[in-house]
Amino acid sequence: MRTSETTPRHAWVVLGGIHLLNQTAPCTANDPIVLVRVAPKEVCVPSTTVVIRWNTLGECRVEALSADGTWRGTSRIEGKALFPDAIAGTHLRQLVGTDTAPGLVPLCYLAEHPGGGYHAYAQIRFHPEDACFVRTTREPVGHGPVQMLRWLEPVLSARAELSMALNNHLRYFRTHCAGTELEYKYTLDPAPDIWAASMQLLKALRDGELDDCRPEYREEFQVHHTENHLFEVTGPESEVGYASFIPTVSAGHVLKRKWFTVDSFARREELTSGLDVAPDRFEEYLHSNLGLQVRAMPPFQRVRYDVQCESMGTGHIYGIFLDRCSLLAAPNITLSQCELEYRRSRSVLDDEADVVREMDRINAWLGTYLAARGWAQQHTFYSKLSFLRDVVTQYPQLS
Repeated sequence: MRTSETTPRHAWVVLGGIHLLNQTAPCTANDPIVLVRVAPKEVCVPSTTVVIRWNTLGECRVEALSADGTWRGTSRIEGKALFPDAIAGTHLRQLVGTDTAPGLVPLCYLAEHPGGGYHAYAQIRFHPEDACFVRTTREPVGHGPVQMLRWLEPVLSARAELSMALNNHLRYFRTHCAGTELEYKYTLDPAPDIWAASMQLLKALRDGELDDCRPEYREEFQVHHTENHLFEVTGPESEVGYASFIPTVSAGHVLKRKWFTVDSFARREELTSGLDVAPDRFEEYLHSNLGLQVRAMPPFQRVRYDVQCESMGTGHIYGIFLDRCSLLAAPNITLSQCELEYRRSRSVLDDEADVVREMDRINAWLGTYLAARGWAQQHTFYSKLSFLRDVVTQYPQLS
């Protein structure tokens, strides 16, 4: 895993015209390039994701140059005054001129490499409160003083090469192991108040208790409340697992399919949305449309709180879910679990091999965290299907 770096380094938020990001015009010699000196903001080194919060920067030394290296001036500007309302503030306008200031945006985060050169992180999200950057350099570029701008051409070239991923909202996400769910589970016994437990867990991530990880940028927490009408799939042999109908808010259902014969870490999974099937036809649909042999299980309600954990080192994002399932026909029969699941990766450079290795590291931390609070002692792969089978065995009248 990545380790924190102790060697003093320098870092900058680089500003420039929006046309340098969206490729609407070429870079010209007179284009302003603004270097905002900041304390290094990587959570770990090397890092994949960097988040800059403007109001935490304090007073920054700001240097303005033209793209050809011509000196334009310096200033000292409070971080919170750089981009009020995501528009260049008064001091920036004075520095670069009122004509070019309206198009000024963060281009990248630039981090000095100890061996020389710089790593660049492309700007992918920009708000009045913060900005998010993703690394685009595998090796440092542009050796020499930062003001010489030797890094500028390779940084802009990388941005242009990756523009289809970086210039479209959220397309920098990729999903490894597509179609396969990777998941560890913990049965919470005795079950805590899962809302309070989720808030404690979220705070622990915010406080950096899990090395190199933070809550996912601007998606740190979600709430889900659903019904599940689950059928055990008993045949054909290649289709064994379960099929679950989940009502949507507007109309219709999502059909969740999972294929497995024993509870395990990796299971094939598929979601089909927009099914217009009435509840009294669920079983018929599975028989007639999908050719499945099924056994109806007791339907249940699921309340789930999702804490999203982002590795700043790799860009992989993992969900830590705390849920409570209760049977619709017998609400006192419940299952409460904590699940750790791989979700997606925010990166243009990452390695699929890191996904499981890092997940195991996070799982080790999560297991210790839950055990210290007396909520669970070890992980399991105990599925909702196994829970319902056990319920039906114990209470046959519910089948």
